[in-house]
Amino acid sequence: MSDQRDPEMTQSNGRTPRILLLAGLLIAATLHAQPQSAARRVFDLTNQDRQQHGLPALRWDAALATAAQAHAERMTREPALSHQYPGEPELMARAGSAGAHFQAIAENIATGPSPQSIEQEWMHSTAHRTNILDPRMNAIGIAVAERGGSLYAVEDFDQSSEVLTAEQVEQRVQELLRAQNVDPSAPAGPAEQACAMGHGIPQGSNARSIIRFETPDLTQLPAQVAQQIRGGDFRKAAVGACAPQPGQANFTTYRVAVLFY
Repeated sequence: MSDQRDPEMTQSNGRTPRILLLAGLLIAATLHAQPQSAARRVFDLTNQDRQQHGLPALRWDAALATAAQAHAERMTREPALSHQYPGEPELMARAGSAGAHFQAIAENIATGPSPQSIEQEWMHSTAHRTNILDPRMNAIGIAVAERGGSLYAVEDFDQSSEVLTAEQVEQRVQELLRAQNVDPSAPAGPAEQACAMGHGIPQGSNARSIIRFETPDLTQLPAQVAQQIRGGDFRKAAVGACAPQPGQANFTTYRVAVLFY
């Protein structure tokens, strides 16, 4: 009698580990999915606010989202919200390390019970609202982490820009010079050397004038270049591009020298 076992109990005990395992996997999947869906909800709400104010929607940027994710996870481990914690790189460095290329960058952070409450909190704060409605910004990456039932949200905005080779930069500037009736077909070598030098005209060059500039915008010539063209009787030029100054790798600016003949 004492050796007999209840078949139902044996069968039930046999199923218990499997049920617990499935339940554990379901809980883990739910916790992982909630922050992801919350981030997408914040993304939608942010673009709704922009569109209501006549601004174009921001595109999703995976590099910015990666930077935001690291900071959101850090916020869940800290006693207070901050844009930079001890030992953590600043926003520009975090975004640059994640692969973002930008001309301007900004960040919103908050904690709250839901994406809607977080977005409302931002829109009722002048500084955060300014970031959301900044017309310069064209990309965003968002991350949400969870701790104790609260959501910790980070949204990183930027004015992203093209990453161009030196040759492509030179071609863009050459097109702008042609529009000013200046022939930019002189060999690029001396201008590239002048760009890297930082000052002076390369030895042996017969250039009459030189101008160096850095710009994030290659849709127009900087004012000083246009003024130089108007002030001198230049008909030919050489364009040279070079790497940005050290410490500016996160910001996408184009460094150029133009030799005028």
